[in-house]
Amino acid sequence: MLQKNDVAPDFTLYATPDQKITLSEFKGKNVILAFYPADWSPVCSDQMALYNETLKFFKKYDAEIFGISVDSKWCHLAFAQSRNLHFPLLADFEAKGEIAKHYGVYDDEEGECKRALFVINKDGIIEWSYLSPTAINPGADGILDALENLNTK
Repeated sequence: MLQKNDVAPDFTLYATPDQKITLSEFKGKNVILAFYPADWSPVCSDQMALYNETLKFFKKYDAEIFGISVDSKWCHLAFAQSRNLHFPLLADFEAKGEIAKHYGVYDDEEGECKRALFVINKDGIIEWSYLSPTAINPGADGILDALENLNTK
């Protein structure tokens, strides 16, 4: 798993069926990547709902958040609409888990992303990362602490 001071690998992934997001387009902003196993699972649903409620705090630190799983762009669209999410879910679908592998958070045994968080600074460098047990919602405290530390630099 990538760690503090590693360069965040660039990627381009589908955010909607007809829109892609490229990480490098967000240089100059802080970025939070929340890798998660699957749309619709109870823990993932709770985790993404929490981040939806925390968006105003992320924005305070000039941070964008992206959820990433191996689910398809269509699955993400349905999940985001059903949960009223206001941040992009990115489909690491084809080649399956390719981006998760670059970040060292792909679970080969399950064929899905591990539950992992990355805070990337405005220069594209990882400032903080955390691997959570799959069945545990990692919450937002670690993200907010990392963003606060960036703010004091």
